[in-house]
Amino acid sequence: MEYVPKDIAIVVAAVVLDLVLGDPRALPHPVVAIGRLISLLEGVLRRLCVNLRLAGVILLVTTVGITYAVAAVVLKAAYAVSTEAGFVVSVYIAWVCLAARSLHLESAKVVKALRGGDLPAARTALSYIVGRETAQLDEPEVVRGAVETVAENTGDGVIAPLFYLMIGGPPLAIAYKAVNTLDSMVGYKNDRYLELGWASARFDDLANFIPARLTALLMVLASPICALSAGGAWRIMRRDCRNHSSPNSGFPEAAAAGALGVRLGGANRYFGKLVEKPTIGDATLPLSVDAYQGVVRLMYCSEILLVVGWLAARLALK
Repeated sequence: MEYVPKDIAIVVAAVVLDLVLGDPRALPHPVVAIGRLISLLEGVLRRLCVNLRLAGVILLVTTVGITYAVAAVVLKAAYAVSTEAGFVVSVYIAWVCLAARSLHLESAKVVKALRGGDLPAARTALSYIVGRETAQLDEPEVVRGAVETVAENTGDGVIAPLFYLMIGGPPLAIAYKAVNTLDSMVGYKNDRYLELGWASARFDDLANFIPARLTALLMVLASPICALSAGGAWRIMRRDCRNHSSPNSGFPEAAAAGALGVRLGGANRYFGKLVEKPTIGDATLPLSVDAYQGVVRLMYCSEILLVVGWLAARLALK
């Protein structure tokens, strides 16, 4: 350990644990605690605040602040016990922030069902990882949902937490996960959360501004390694990155679509309502299991490129 900078050891250990073991669901999970905190605070603030936008700001600041502070205090206490204890706790917090392996495993259930010829099972598996209705989707649309999910979540589930871990250590990484969890729980544009979730949704957009664009760039660089088109990734990313309701999600989705040579986006059905969205990419190749396998390779290669690039810069600076 004395020859390896602490931050490097923490990042590498967390990435390896995530790639090998995935999400440690059998252990106490900080993100679960964050979710419970959000639910508790939401109930209290709805009772106390008439102005739901103000309540949403308080919810955001309180949740993220408590998450960061608790992580910092726990780490300080662990390092006070011993350097080894502090290192273990640091790695664990960093590990639970990463989701590459879990994203792969959950999305792979969709493809496994398709390969087995069980379209209804594939639709059900997809419904667990997307917000759209899946009951009537045909096979290409099921594949599209899986590809879009992996591409988008490469940004906010893999690259973004790694980015914040690298620049601010485990407390900042888990604080980012708090922002992400807030957006998932209250950042919806429906009657219940339109006002209360406004601050969380906007802050999530801000937190993902740099990571989303970094993810797209990493996908372009990773494409040749994955036997995909770097030129297509760059061209479609520049052309179609704004063809998404999110100011950030369009960047990784467009880069992935261009690298794979497929068309993403289009119509989705939410709560019984058909929503037409702009398309992303060109339908040069069909949406098949090959496209799904390609986007998974892109996810892993992008993560590895980020780690290698950061390690090189970190060691060069040292």
